[in-house]
Amino acid sequence: MTDKPTGDESATTKVAVVEDNDTVRQFLTELIANTPGHQCVCACASAEEAVERIPGLRPHVVLMDIQLPGESGVVCTGRLRELMPEIQVIMLTVYRDTNMIFQALRAGACGYVLKRADDREILEAIAEVRAGGAPMTSQVARMVVRSFQEEASHLSEAQNLSHREKEILALVAQGRSNKEIGSQLNITSGTVRIHLSHIYEKLHVCCRTEAAAKYFNAKLSERV
Repeated sequence: MTDKPTGDESATTKVAVVEDNDTVRQFLTELIANTPGHQCVCACASAEEAVERIPGLRPHVVLMDIQLPGESGVVCTGRLRELMPEIQVIMLTVYRDTNMIFQALRAGACGYVLKRADDREILEAIAEVRAGGAPMTSQVARMVVRSFQEEASHLSEAQNLSHREKEILALVAQGRSNKEIGSQLNITSGTVRIHLSHIYEKLHVCCRTEAAAKYFNAKLSERV
């Protein structure tokens, strides 16, 4: 492994590793270094180190741990993508949290592989992103599909609200009381309560907190 790029041979896939666990970092480094047609240009133990070293080395692919000391792998991915829009980042993690998956994808990651993946799966993921694909394990892919389905449901429910109900729900999400909402919309608190009951029924929730959560989920879906 070297800290300096060694040529621009297009046939060689240059890979950087960002992983705080010494054993895993060493495993990935050796896997890349010992695979024909691949070169490990650096192995970093933190996001801060990665942002400092990786841009100058111009790797094609980064294997990124999602959970790092200091800044997370998600934040690191976003920073690297700002500096190197063409870089391909594959997230490596033991987690199955769909929120983390979406955070990573929104930050610019192009693939997601569980850490228990074997050598072949990791190398295939690297090859896939180099070919323009977006590798994910079957388990993660199913989770992503389910999450899109759930968020689409949230969005559909929110779209069933009337204009006035959407106004009230947005204010509820801001933490406004019925009195404050009524004052802002020039309606009585009693009218606000009636609208809220209709909102709860349409969104299939039973309280302000759940209604606000569905509001934020719907807004998030609109941006995906």
